[in-house]
Amino acid sequence: MRVFAAVVTDGSFTTAAERLGTDKARVSRIVRRMEEKLGAQLLTRSTRRLNVTEVGRDYFERAISILTAAEAAEAAVAQQSREPKGLLKITAGSEFGTMVVDQWVAAFLRLGPKVTVEAEYTNRMVDIIHEGFDVAVRVGALEDSGLSARKLGEVDYGLYAAPDYLKDAPKLLTPGDLKHHALILKTTRGRASWTLGNGTQTERITTSPRCAVSSTLSARNLALAGIGIAQLPRFMAAPYEAEGALSCVLPGWSEPPAPVHAVFASSRYMDPKVRSFVDLSVRAFGVPLAA
Repeated sequence: MRVFAAVVTDGSFTTAAERLGTDKARVSRIVRRMEEKLGAQLLTRSTRRLNVTEVGRDYFERAISILTAAEAAEAAVAQQSREPKGLLKITAGSEFGTMVVDQWVAAFLRLGPKVTVEAEYTNRMVDIIHEGFDVAVRVGALEDSGLSARKLGEVDYGLYAAPDYLKDAPKLLTPGDLKHHALILKTTRGRASWTLGNGTQTERITTSPRCAVSSTLSARNLALAGIGIAQLPRFMAAPYEAEGALSCVLPGWSEPPAPVHAVFASSRYMDPKVRSFVDLSVRAFGVPLAA
């Protein structure tokens, strides 16, 4: 059942075999024996593609439920031993993972000599159950997925520019003055705008940007280069502000803070390594990051 679930999840006998630490031929034999025993075709195979039949999809969904229950039972027993051990699979967004979660992983590995970590940083929405991840770190509002979650903290934002840009730039006293400035905006599905708040006040900035980028790291780099004003997470801008490479403009005006959560399968049967990593992440969230 575990082998079949791996084949469906990975979409390949070869990839599933690599993940399970066996060979393609053995995986193929196991699936073939399952089909013979069940008297039903679970997969259709061609030279280029592997497809799941309707009955195979139904079997896969039931198998995942059974495997998840079995893992929960094992985790419940493992809780008797509080020492974290084994492989922890983590996923997070590309930028937040690289800039923040990496430091949590390093601290976690230093504290847990019997744990190993596999981290995948991607901006796609990962299905942690079907893809075999233990925990996902997600920035922003959570969807109602039926998974358990623990809030780690919030990401605050601010507007930043290099002193070299500001020394010759027009006055900047209110959000309305931004229309006279070069803006570096991170785009979302082709739209480029800011909705800034300051207490009960709100201003929507729709001026055409000098530069539109898809990455917050790119926005930071362009701001450091003196191209214009960028909205950045404060943890990202703080080291450069401390050394004078960036200045905060229009203090108090920014997009609302974004919540950050650790998402995992169950809060009732948390594996010690998952609980340990989540607890560490909560403690580490407010600690200033290295540049």
